[in-house]
Amino acid sequence: MSRELDIAQQVLSYAAPSGAEVEVSVDRHTVALTRFANSFIHQNVAETTTSVRLRLHLDGRTATGSTTLTSADGLRSLVERTLAASRLCPPDPGWPGLAPPAALVGEGSYDEATATASPHERADRVRDFISAAGGLHTAGFCRTESWTGALANSAGQAVTGRTTEALMDGIARLDGADGVARIAAARLSEIDGAVLGARAARKARAATDPVELPAGRYEVVLEPPAVVDLLDNLALFGFNGKAYNERRSFAAPGEQQFDPAVTIASEGPEAGGPGAPYDAEGTPKRRLVLVDAGVTRAVAHDRRTAAKAGAVSTGHAGRGSATWGPLPSTLSFAPAAPADGVDLDASVAALVGQVDRGILVSDLWYTRVLDPKTLVVTGLTRNGVWLIERGELTRPVRNFRFTQSYPQALGPGAVLGVGAYAAAVPSNLDGSRTSAPALRLASWNFTGTASG
Repeated sequence: MSRELDIAQQVLSYAAPSGAEVEVSVDRHTVALTRFANSFIHQNVAETTTSVRLRLHLDGRTATGSTTLTSADGLRSLVERTLAASRLCPPDPGWPGLAPPAALVGEGSYDEATATASPHERADRVRDFISAAGGLHTAGFCRTESWTGALANSAGQAVTGRTTEALMDGIARLDGADGVARIAAARLSEIDGAVLGARAARKARAATDPVELPAGRYEVVLEPPAVVDLLDNLALFGFNGKAYNERRSFAAPGEQQFDPAVTIASEGPEAGGPGAPYDAEGTPKRRLVLVDAGVTRAVAHDRRTAAKAGAVSTGHAGRGSATWGPLPSTLSFAPAAPADGVDLDASVAALVGQVDRGILVSDLWYTRVLDPKTLVVTGLTRNGVWLIERGELTRPVRNFRFTQSYPQALGPGAVLGVGAYAAAVPSNLDGSRTSAPALRLASWNFTGTASG
């Protein structure tokens, strides 16, 4: 039995005399971060935290509590405080019950070398990034994370899991122009700082002295970081079981809402996939296809939204599910059929070569939803925008503001090309590893420049 599962079982034993339905999760999370700015390392920190979360349902009322104290006294205090809180909570008529015993479908991804990576190993990648930038000012971070956890409940479910993740995100700057490169991986060994630094520097050098173009609709090529913003918002406002139940979502399962080139899934732990092998309620995670060849197939559910919808949990309960709803994570947008030797840069270049006149966008940020039902979003471009003419990048462009319905941008007939390489980058929504190719879209509504 793992240390985390032993703690969870201990809490269950303390809560058993109350007669409550009880769920206990124990998470041990280690984060180590090496940060750099002005082309030198200025911070190296590491932290390990073990947290215990208790949820119980008693006399029709549900309460939660948490602690980082794992001594017997700390765990008993957690149970006592949560039981006392339950007497003050309002009735919970939507309580869906605890997750029943069920086997996991995979263990997820874990790499011991990443979990135990030293500051020197992260610093090596930072050094390579800075060197490859060729004298440009650089900033960013390299981070390694590991998680081990367990969940047990009074219905008999007991599961454990562990994962690792490595991230690197950096910029290179020249005369006010920024180039960015980032990657998320299960293993630190998969991160090459020199490749990232060279990409960031190349983009910065190409983005100096930009021109301003008029607002309007343009054909666009979106690089993977920009596509991730589309996926994040589709997940939060569209493929969210709570939003769907409350009719705030555009999602209509069974309908052709997207171009046939669009296939989106929430990846699971099968075949060593990323993320934890179970959700915050103990339901085993598995791959969930949200869009298949343009047809919306599913939305994500936890036990509460599934009960309301007459469905079953898809294993997407999270700590904030009660407020935000269940969110599909570790998203993937299926790339075009890969060709030998195609990397990210070659994949983007192939899409650019198909455009007679349009805009290449590196990244989107400060995006805010104006209409959740149609998912009209406003935001800004950043980290490099270029004019495309006759299949070539001809000049850098100042940043735009845009107002665009994301489902419409990916609608039937709107996706003119999908890159053959899917880059793994961190989600802006929850930090999970998201896999996305570059996209060539028929129309994007730029409503003004960043200055007005």
